[in-house]
Amino acid sequence: MSRLKQLEARRRVLLRQADAQREELATRLAALDPVRLLRTSAQQAAAGGLRHPLAWAALAGVLLLGRTRRALTFVLWARGALAFIGRAAQLVRLLTRLRASRAEP
Repeated sequence: MSRLKQLEARRRVLLRQADAQREELATRLAALDPVRLLRTSAQQAAAGGLRHPLAWAALAGVLLLGRTRRALTFVLWARGALAFIGRAAQLVRLLTRLRASRAEP
């Protein structure tokens, strides 16, 4: 009977350890939340921090850890959106220069 009690006590200890590890893993995975990563990377990109291709590759790698198809779709969409934003910024600069040149007598 004492062996059974020892095994039950050991089981309870192991279950507590597993719960603690599960909570730690959940907090670490929450830190890798794709939405939060993309939000911070977009803020860094706006500040000029993600101009290096390896930064984008690392971000895509983190996204691809879980939902491959969904992440790939999003990465391609983001690439297209960034290209569009870049072209729009070029157009705004061009229009600003044209207006400035017309305003000068």
